[in-house]
Amino acid sequence: MAASIFHRLSGDGMAIVGGIVLLWWLGAAAAGPAAYETFIACASAWYGQVVLIGLTWAFFQHAASGIRHLLLDTGAGYELKANRTWSMLVLVFGVLATAALWLFIYAGRL
Repeated sequence: MAASIFHRLSGDGMAIVGGIVLLWWLGAAAAGPAAYETFIACASAWYGQVVLIGLTWAFFQHAASGIRHLLLDTGAGYELKANRTWSMLVLVFGVLATAALWLFIYAGRL
């Protein structure tokens, strides 16, 4: 049940929050250097980093869950133990992939 909830949450989060960030970025890029600098300042601040990390988690979580659903559509993994295992692996993958990407990003800044 948690995997299903996180799948919906991550999809909605990417659509709503990701859409707002994308539109803000495009608007700032079109408005000129001062507006773009404001966007970069907000995205670089701690609260902007939290939003970007959250969007990254939502992407990896939703992608892994989508692959899980694709495999379920083939008829595989409906046994209770297998389904529970794959659900947990999807949750762990989302966190680990997000951590790995952001460690890579932060390591490049050093």
